[in-house]
Amino acid sequence: MLLRSCHPEPAFAVTLFVTALAVAAGRGVAGSAAVAAAALAGQLSVGWCNDALDAQRDRACGRRDKPVATGELTPRAAAVAAGAALGLCAPLSLLNGAAAGMVHLLGMVAAGWAYNLWLKHTVLSPLPYVVGFGSLPAFVTLGGPSPSWPAWWAVAAGALLGLGAHLVNVLPDIEDDLAAGVRGLPQRLGGAACRWLAPLVMLAAVGVVTAGPPGPTAPESWVLAALAGAVAVAGTAVPSGARCRWPFRAAIVVAGTAVVQLLLRGADMA
Repeated sequence: MLLRSCHPEPAFAVTLFVTALAVAAGRGVAGSAAVAAAALAGQLSVGWCNDALDAQRDRACGRRDKPVATGELTPRAAAVAAGAALGLCAPLSLLNGAAAGMVHLLGMVAAGWAYNLWLKHTVLSPLPYVVGFGSLPAFVTLGGPSPSWPAWWAVAAGALLGLGAHLVNVLPDIEDDLAAGVRGLPQRLGGAACRWLAPLVMLAAVGVVTAGPPGPTAPESWVLAALAGAVAVAGTAVPSGARCRWPFRAAIVVAGTAVVQLLLRGADMA
């Protein structure tokens, strides 16, 4: 039950992506493992925190995919798990070095908790996603053998992917959110606007990764960018009221394409 409650798709996807970035940046086996452990602990804490806080709303909306909403897991159990994961995340993050650890704790983890506790209900709801995803390249490069800030295009691409992920993540639940009084930026814009805006934002992220690094762009990079465009549009072309996870899965695929681009130009990220 705890595994189903931690939002496993985004948790493991983010962990995989940031670990791939670490490998591309030359962090080595030990360094990449340290990145993966910290990222997973942080994502688990954010996911369990979300389900513990949203238990009443999820029950009212009939969310059968949420163990807390169905009564299979108590909100207290989810909250305790979130606290335990957060407690593990702090030392695991600092294993990557003080600067990298603080970037991860403040940029990704604290932003995720701030979203759950407050910003989810405000017009600033995209901010934790933008800050969190934008900070991941810095978490990787600041923890390397020669710590440095990442290139601008890596940060910009991460921030854009975060914004796109937020837009498509809430698409299936916009009507339920509005009924429950959740009025973040996507809910205020509406499903139709988000469905058109999300692929544009994600494609902008892929475009930055494709054209931003120095030197000529390889043909395979342009092919990947075109593929990402097709997936982004297809994944968001679903009825606005459908309780469907395909838009978010499309965002994961597009994000994965951007990570592949980063892997191809990993030496230029730092």
